[in-house]
Amino acid sequence: MNRRRMVVAASTAAALLIGIPTAASAAPWWGWHHHWHPTPTPTASPDPTDTPTDTPTDDPTDTPSDEATPTAEATPSGAPIEVTPSEESTPTATATPSAEADQVASDPSGATPPAASFVEDFDASAALGQVASLYQQAWQPYPDGTSGIYDPSKTVTVHDGVMDVALGGAGTAGTFGTKDGAWGHVGGSFSVRAKATGGDGNGAAFMLWPTSDKWSDGEIDFPEGNFESEPMAFHHSMTPGQEAERVQVPTGVSWRDWHTYTVDWDPGKSVTYSVDGKVLATITHDVPTTPHRFMFQTGNWGADGNLLIDWVSTTE
Repeated sequence: MNRRRMVVAASTAAALLIGIPTAASAAPWWGWHHHWHPTPTPTASPDPTDTPTDTPTDDPTDTPSDEATPTAEATPSGAPIEVTPSEESTPTATATPSAEADQVASDPSGATPPAASFVEDFDASAALGQVASLYQQAWQPYPDGTSGIYDPSKTVTVHDGVMDVALGGAGTAGTFGTKDGAWGHVGGSFSVRAKATGGDGNGAAFMLWPTSDKWSDGEIDFPEGNFESEPMAFHHSMTPGQEAERVQVPTGVSWRDWHTYTVDWDPGKSVTYSVDGKVLATITHDVPTTPHRFMFQTGNWGADGNLLIDWVSTTE
């Protein structure tokens, strides 16, 4: 692969902490948005010993507006929800990728990143502990020890054209983009091509999270979910106190195959979720208008395995 990277200068880096999960939530993957979520920190270099604050409650019982497309009511337990979408509640039927998508899904080299302001296709190999320095204009990991969960220097390597995130030990978290530009996205297109092997009981959450660290500025999660289940999209409410309410969009695909997940965000107007170029849903309510960052997290529990990221792209 050839690395192609153009960057757009934006706001200065900010840091993000994830609250420590409770014992009940640390078992099967349930989702960052019901047990813990990014919380404010005052500097770009957080102290891993700080105790996160402003963690949302586990009782999202408010009813979404008629404009939303809600799924089953959130149950604040440690177990994942099984959702069977109806024709009315689901923006589209479960996605069935095209024959062309099936063909490229079997091999990461079969899909090419789009032309974008920022593209990283991980063409240079990096051993444990070397990824942050080699990819300092593409990957901003959390400091090791953050929240007692994340140790990126002990889990992330790059080889054979993929970022390889080891599962079954420490968790991993970090932001894609440059130190100057990663936190300044206001709209744009955000894509990642990924798959997972093993890691049952663990999962990943790729998300656009507000640079303000204010939950009501909007949270967009895609893809997110347990690796043994299908990845989903979660579009959160921006009403203060009701942020745990969300529209849940199924994908109909598996983490076990290569797929490209794309968020197209038109500030204040719409967010469109797509898999392999197939639109799953376009949502026109609770659409952010403030700077966000594009990042991902994995937990420090579950079976051994690997999250593989072929490439990531973002636009301004």
